[in-house]
Amino acid sequence: MRRGIAGLGILAIAASLAACGGKSGTTTDNQSAGGAGASGTITIWADDTRYSQVESLAEDFTAKTSVKVNVVQKSESDMDTEFTTQVPTGNGPDLIVMAHDKLGALVANGVVAPVDLGEAKSKFADVAVKAVTYNGQTYGVPYAVESVALVRNNALTKDTPTTYDDMIASGKTTGVEYPFIIQMGDKGDPYHFYGFQTSFGAPVFNTNADGEYTSELAMGGSGGTDFANWLKAQADAKVLSPSITGDIAKQAFLDGKAAYTVTGPWNVAAFREAGMDVSVLSIPSAGSQAAQPFVGVQMFYQSAKSANPVAAKQFFNYLATPEAQEEMQKLGGRASAMPDVAAKSDDQDIKDFAKVAESGALAPAIPAMGSVWNFWGQTEANIVSGTETPAEGWATMITNINNAIASK
Repeated sequence: MRRGIAGLGILAIAASLAACGGKSGTTTDNQSAGGAGASGTITIWADDTRYSQVESLAEDFTAKTSVKVNVVQKSESDMDTEFTTQVPTGNGPDLIVMAHDKLGALVANGVVAPVDLGEAKSKFADVAVKAVTYNGQTYGVPYAVESVALVRNNALTKDTPTTYDDMIASGKTTGVEYPFIIQMGDKGDPYHFYGFQTSFGAPVFNTNADGEYTSELAMGGSGGTDFANWLKAQADAKVLSPSITGDIAKQAFLDGKAAYTVTGPWNVAAFREAGMDVSVLSIPSAGSQAAQPFVGVQMFYQSAKSANPVAAKQFFNYLATPEAQEEMQKLGGRASAMPDVAAKSDDQDIKDFAKVAESGALAPAIPAMGSVWNFWGQTEANIVSGTETPAEGWATMITNINNAIASK
């Protein structure tokens, strides 16, 4: 049985009160998470994939606090842009739920308020805390971590390969059409391929002494070139192809035509619904280092112009409890940002994805990342299709990205 909110850990929001009365300063109190005095309504924006989850959580929160929550469904494709535009006018929501990789741009635009996680900070995974931190300041409350992983069709094989070559060899023994399948598309897909790229020692950005990403690219040099050559070799071996889209890769695996694939929990749920017996494994290394897929963190941000910061703080206090984290884990099928909650799940897939995420690399949230994706993905696709040579194509990509970053 869930405990009531009263008596739970404190979560203080460092939000300017100028937006709600003309006073400046920060709010930090030592009230219980019940937040005495909070009332009224808060508005939360959520995209179509999270809307029903947030609605269910909001109902539980309202039942415990009497604070009403208006959950508004928005389009994932432009929700962050609309939020950035609407917040300065005072027409945005109190809270918004999105992935952490939008954080840098939101902070740069001044549309989100700092959040002090307080005592709850120690309950969250290190990667989750790092995800909500920008320039040394925390800006939201995380609730889930996710990454891609290697998924095995257990009806075809029970091997657990640790290297890419071993995986291909294992897949070939099954006699299916695709020993291994991974989505790429004609625009490329650096997100799904990142684990293999990092195994060549070619992370996207360098980091500073505090472990935070800088805008200096780290995927040039020999590691990047080695990865580019590997892409071409796998294309020549007929393993990789820009013709394989996400839908094609998913359907091939569902149809039992592939022994292994790299995908996330969103597709594993579909595999389970289809009655497949699958296992979630670590991505095997294609190079000499461990594969580190991107780790994404789902989080709630507070608007810098929240109309009801007291009630917003109360919602954050609630969200930072194991009970609320467990509820979101059940609703969303993603591993909780609190390791203890994820470890107690009776869903093996959640546990396995959480384990993979532990050794992954946090996806960059710095604004410079916006200059990377298009050049990066297109270059990978071009190398695989043969329209660019590996070394020259990769070097040109690095130059183009650096120029794009410098122009911002």
